[in-house]
Amino acid sequence: MSDRKRAWEGNGDTSAAKKARRCVFYTLRVVTTEAHHAVEQLSADVLIAKKKAEIAAKLAAMRKSASATPSAAPTPPPAASASASGASTPSPAITDDMARRIAEAKKRVAEAQSKLAVKDNPYMSAPQTGKKKAPVPEPAQQGVGLKMAAHPLLLDNTPAVPQSKKDKYKPMQPKFASIKANVRNAPTPPPALTPVVPIEVKANPYASAAATPSDSGFEGAPKERVGRQFRFNQKGKYVQIGNQVRQEAQLEQLKQRIAESAKKAGLDSEFEGLERNIRRDPPPESEWWDAALLPNKTYDDLEKGMANLNIRNKDSPITLYIQHPIPMPAPGDKDKPTLKPLKLTKKEQKKVRKQRRQAELQDKRDRVRMGLIPPDPPKVRLANLMKVLTSDAVQDPTRVEARVRREVQMRKHQHEKMNAERKLTDEQRREKLENKKHEEEKKGIYGAVFKIKTLSDPSHRFKVRKNAEQMNLTGVCIFNPSFSMVYVEGAVKFIRQYKRLMLHRIAWTEPARERGHEDVELEEDADAAGNGKGKATATAVAEGEAGSVSLENNQCWLVWEGQLRDRAFNNFKPKSCPTDAAAKEVLGAKLAGYWDQAKNWKPEEEELF
Repeated sequence: MSDRKRAWEGNGDTSAAKKARRCVFYTLRVVTTEAHHAVEQLSADVLIAKKKAEIAAKLAAMRKSASATPSAAPTPPPAASASASGASTPSPAITDDMARRIAEAKKRVAEAQSKLAVKDNPYMSAPQTGKKKAPVPEPAQQGVGLKMAAHPLLLDNTPAVPQSKKDKYKPMQPKFASIKANVRNAPTPPPALTPVVPIEVKANPYASAAATPSDSGFEGAPKERVGRQFRFNQKGKYVQIGNQVRQEAQLEQLKQRIAESAKKAGLDSEFEGLERNIRRDPPPESEWWDAALLPNKTYDDLEKGMANLNIRNKDSPITLYIQHPIPMPAPGDKDKPTLKPLKLTKKEQKKVRKQRRQAELQDKRDRVRMGLIPPDPPKVRLANLMKVLTSDAVQDPTRVEARVRREVQMRKHQHEKMNAERKLTDEQRREKLENKKHEEEKKGIYGAVFKIKTLSDPSHRFKVRKNAEQMNLTGVCIFNPSFSMVYVEGAVKFIRQYKRLMLHRIAWTEPARERGHEDVELEEDADAAGNGKGKATATAVAEGEAGSVSLENNQCWLVWEGQLRDRAFNNFKPKSCPTDAAAKEVLGAKLAGYWDQAKNWKPEEEELF
C-alpha cells in the first residue's frame, strides 16, 4: 500500500486546480514571512552600519588632532587600542566587501520599506526592481461598509500629466464621475469627425436630354440652351377633325327630328321607357360622400397615397370639433291634436256665465266703495220711472219722461257704436282667413292625387278649380283623352276637406243643370220670335255637343296621399295635355311618377276580375 494520497474528486474540482490554489497560498505566506525576517535583519544591520560610521568618524578626528600636536603622547597602535577597548569592538578600516554589503543592506531596507507601505495601503503600486516583474499578490480588502477601500481596478494608474501654474492650485478631480457636478467638470471629448457624404445631383426629369448640364468641374454651371424644333402637322389632320364634328352635329339633328316626330305621334313615353331600360348612366367620377376628401374629385388621387388626401390638412372636412345639430321639431309633432276644453251642457254654461258675471259685479262694487272709480248713474227706464224718480215724476212727469227716453236712446246708440267698432271690415276678415290658412300650413304640407274617368262637365271643372282656390291649395288639373288627373297640395285640414269634396260631395254621374231655361221671355213679333228660337237652338246644339260624353259610369278615385316637404306649384291651374309626355312635362321631373301611377292604377273591383 503506497503512502501517496489519492486526489479527492468532488464538486467538479480537479487535483491540478487544487494544487494551483494551494501553491498560491503557500507562496503568499512564504513571501510575507521572508519580508518580516528581512525587515528585522535590515534594522539590525542598519544599526551596526551607523555605529561603524560613527566610530570611523571619531578615529579620523583623533588622527587629525594627533598630527596637529606632535608633543602629545603617541597614538597607540590599533591592535593595542583594540585590545584595550575590548575584544568586541570591530576594526575601523572599511573594506570593499563591507561597502558592498552596506549597499545591499540599503537596497534591502528600501525594498522592505516599500513592502511595508504596500502592506499598510494595499492600493499603492509596488516598485518593480530588476528586469523580471514579480507577480504582485492581490491584497486583502481593508475595512467594512463605507470604510471599505476601492478595488485596484477602479483606481486610475495613469501617469500624472505635467500641470501648468494655473492648474497647480485647482482642486483635485475624482478618478470617476460620481455625481452630476463631477460630470460637468469632466473634460469634454473632442467631437468625432463626420464622414463627408458626396451630394447626389438629381437629374431634372422635365428637362430635355440635350439640356443636361455638362461636366464643367464646378456646381452651378450654366445649362446649354437648345432651341425649339419645328413640328409639322400631317396632311389631312384638320380635315378629319372637321368631318368628325360635322358627323356629330348631323347625328344630333337626326335624334332631335326623331324625338319631335315621336312627340307628335304620342309615342315619346314608350321610347323613354325603352331607352331608360337599355341605356344606363355611367358611374360618377366620385361619390358625393368622398368628393370632399379627394383634392381633384376623382378616385385617381388614391394612387398617390393617403398623405395627399384632404384628411389631415386645413381643407379637410374632418376636424376635432363636434358639430351638434340644431334640434328641429319632428314633422309629426305638428299634427298632434290640440286639447279642446271640456264640453258643457246648456245648464252648466248658464251657471258658469252667472258665476263669472257675479264675480265681476262684486269686484266693481268694491272698487266704487274704495273710491277708485266713480259710481254709475242710475239706469232709469219707463218701467221703473215712478219707483226711481218719485217726487220729480209727480211734479213734472212730461219733462222726466222725455229725459228718460233720451237716456234710453243714448244707451242704445252707445251699444250699437261699440258693436260697430268691434266688427271687422271685409279686408280684415279676408286677412284673418288668410292668417288662419297660413297657421294651418305650419302644421305640415300634404298632397293628394285623384284620378277621374271623365272631367268634361263644366260644373265639375268649376267645382274642382274653385274649391282648390278657396282652400288655398296649389296644384294642377290635367285633361287627357284617356282620363283626367288632379294633383293638389296644401294644409292637412284643407286636403281633408277637398278629399271629401272629390269623393263624396260631387255627383260625378249627374251633368250640369240647364241655367236660365225657365226665365227666357219670347217677344210677340215674329222676327224676335225667330231670333229667340235661333238662339235657343244654338244653345241646345252647343250643350248637346258638350254633353255628348256619357257620365253614366263616371267616377273619381284617390290614387295617393301623403306628406310633402315643400310646395311644387304656386297656384292651381288646369292644363290640357293630349300626350303622356306633355303631362309629365307639366308635372316636372319630381312629380312625373304620379302620372304613371295614376295611369296604371286600377280600382279594387277591377283588380279582382
